Order: sequence, then structure tokens, then C-alpha cells
Amino acid sequence: MTKLPINSDLVGFTTDPVKYSWNERDTMLYALGIGCRPPEDLDFIYEGRGPKVVPTFAVIPGLQAMGSAMMSIDINLATLLHGEQSATTHRPLPPKADITVNGEIVAVWDKGKAAVIEFAGRGSDADGPLFTVGASLFIMGGGGWGGERGPSGSARSSSPPEREPDLVIDRDTRPELAAIYRLSGDMNPMHIDPDFAIAAGFPGTFNHGLCTFGTIGHSVLSAWCDGDVNQFESIEGRFVDQVWPGDTITTRLWDEGDHAIIEGRTQTGSVVVSNGRATKK
Repeated sequence: MTKLPINSDLVGFTTDPVKYSWNERDTMLYALGIGCRPPEDLDFIYEGRGPKVVPTFAVIPGLQAMGSAMMSIDINLATLLHGEQSATTHRPLPPKADITVNGEIVAVWDKGKAAVIEFAGRGSDADGPLFTVGASLFIMGGGGWGGERGPSGSARSSSPPEREPDLVIDRDTRPELAAIYRLSGDMNPMHIDPDFAIAAGFPGTFNHGLCTFGTIGHSVLSAWCDGDVNQFESIEGRFVDQVWPGDTITTRLWDEGDHAIIEGRTQTGSVVVSNGRATKK
């Protein structure tokens, strides 16, 4: 198959519809993989309580459509960096579903030494739209083709206010968290094989960015939405640093009325997710 070159002609490219099914075992495994645990999180990890589905689970089927899009483009996947992620639920995700995800490339920017590809995945079931996920992907070495540079950051700035956060939520990450999370479909050896990670230039394995995204999303759901999946609407953020096995993720949240600004840090003070924003219904 002839692969598509990176340029502005990619905008509007759509994937073939991706069929995806899940059941409560999948949603509970995902919840365990982002750090949910008994007894405080039984609603998400015990079928006797539903289970409820953590809204950021939407990234799992969304990842399948994004992978389909990336396989159609002439890139070395080793040069791909996951820059930003968003997830919006149009209604609570059910514990069992048969869905279709339609993927689309919505923007391509030429950053000189790199390209940025913005992807959107829209999931629906028999009852209509279910979720929308978005991702910004940096392709190192993919720029220099004369395209528009695009915005320097997100269209909406979400810098923290100059006051103490309204909510602070600490979640420790067990050393085996990445090993559990990968069973939800992201099997990148970078997150489990120390030799692979060291060969890539890292001191060891680190957690998936989307695992961290889920941990922060669950913290926002629990503390800002009172654990009510009917209240939760959306979350977005930019990945800026690694989370290492055993780190504590601190979610700092500023309530701005119609939305919240969020930031993720580790116990060292390192910011791991910036420019975060969440909304609820």
C-alpha cells in the first residue's frame, strides 16, 4: 500500500470505520490500569456496583482508529511523540458496547524540524454519538515541507491562576501499573521492557502518557464531579514529562465555574501534564 506523505493534503483524511466492542471486564481492567483500587473505587472495578466506566476509557477505542490513521502515513513510528490528548463523553460510557469509531485528520502543521498532526476520533453506538477523542502528535523530522506553522499551543490557554488550587488529589502509582495498563491495548515495549527503554535513551521504563491521562481524569471525576459520570463532560491536557513507576501523581485543580484548569505533578514537583482543562455538565 502506498503511504501518504506528510503535508497539508492530509487534512480531511478519514480512516475506514473501526468496529470495536468492550465489556465490563475491559472497563474494570482499564480502571485498575489507571490506579483504581478497593475499597474507594469499587464502583469502577466491581460488577456488583455496575460497574461505572471511567470516562477516559474512550481513549482506548480511539487509539485503535488513531493507529489506523498513522499506519496510512509515511512516517517512522519511532519518531512519533504524543503531545496532547482530549476526551469528551456525550453521555456516560456503558459497561458493554458495540461501537464504530470514525477517525479524521483535522490539521497538519509544519514546525520546521517536526510536523504536528491533529487527529479526531468519534465513537458512536446504536443510540448515537458516544464520545469524541482528540490527539496532537509530533512527528520528529517530519517538518520542512513549506506548510503553515500553526498555533504555538492549544487554541485555548489553560495556565493555572495565581492562587492556590481549589482541589489537590494525590494518587500513588504502583510499580506494576504500566504492566496492567498495557493489557488495555497499548503494548508498546517502552513501558515494560527495561532493555528496550534503555536502548531508546531512557534510564528505564515509564508509564504510558494515556495511563497518566486516565489517572488525572479519574481524580477530576472523583473530586470535582463527586464521582458522578453523568456530570463529567471533557478533559484535555498536554504531556510534558514522564511518570516513573511508583511516582505519586498530584492533580491540582482550579474551579473556574464553567470549567476547571488542571495540572498534573509528581512528588518531585515535576509537571507531567500541563495546559489541562475539564468541563462538566
